[in-house]
Amino acid sequence: MEIVPPKTNPVVRVFVDFWNFQLTINENEAKVQNIQEFRFNVNWFELGKWLADKARVIIGASQIDYGGCHIYGSYNPKTSEGTKFHSWMVNVLNRQPGIIVNCLKRAPRALPKCSTCHQPITHCPHEGCLSPIVSTTEKGVDTLIVTDMISLAWQDAYDVAVIASLDADLIPAVKFVQQKGKRVIQGGFPPGGTALATECWASFDVMPDRLQIQRP
Repeated sequence: MEIVPPKTNPVVRVFVDFWNFQLTINENEAKVQNIQEFRFNVNWFELGKWLADKARVIIGASQIDYGGCHIYGSYNPKTSEGTKFHSWMVNVLNRQPGIIVNCLKRAPRALPKCSTCHQPITHCPHEGCLSPIVSTTEKGVDTLIVTDMISLAWQDAYDVAVIASLDADLIPAVKFVQQKGKRVIQGGFPPGGTALATECWASFDVMPDRLQIQRP
C-alpha cells in the first residue's frame, strides 16, 4: 500500500475574474487620483503569487504551497481588440508557470429600445456620430469559477482559496467549499463586494499595496 506523506504546508490556490478585477482597480485608482479614467497596468504574471502571499499572512502560516492561479476572462471575437486580447490570454499568459487561463467568447447583448415606439436603437442618436451600436455580455465566467472551485475542493487540491472578485454569484461556491473544511479569502475592493466578503472566511483590501502588482 502506498503511503501518502502528510501535508506540511497549506496549499493556496487563486481564482481571478479578469475583467471584474481589472475594471474595479481601474475605477478605484481613478478615484484615488481624482481623475475620470485610469488604466491600471496589472502585473498578471505575478498577481497570483502576490494574492497567495496575502492569504499566507492572514492564515498565519510561515510557508505555503502555491497551487497556481486560475484566471477567467472573456473577449469579443468580432473586434481586433478582442482577438488580440484572446491571443495574449491563451498564447502568453496561459504559458506562464502556475497560471491556468479560461477565455470565453462574449455573447451579443440585445439592443436598447426606444421607450416610445419600442423599436431597437441600432445606431448612436448623437449628431455627428451615428455609429452602429454593438453590445456584448459576459456569460459563463462565474459558472466556470464555481465549477473549478468546487471540483478542485472535491479533489482536495487546495486548503485555502483566494477569490479576486466582487461577484455575489460566487457565494454558493464559497459556502459549499467552506462546508468541506476549506477556507476562502476574498481579495477585494471594499466597500464593493461586501456580500461576498461576508461569506468568506476572511478578506483583504487590494488597494493599500496595489503598487506591488503594478506593471512598470
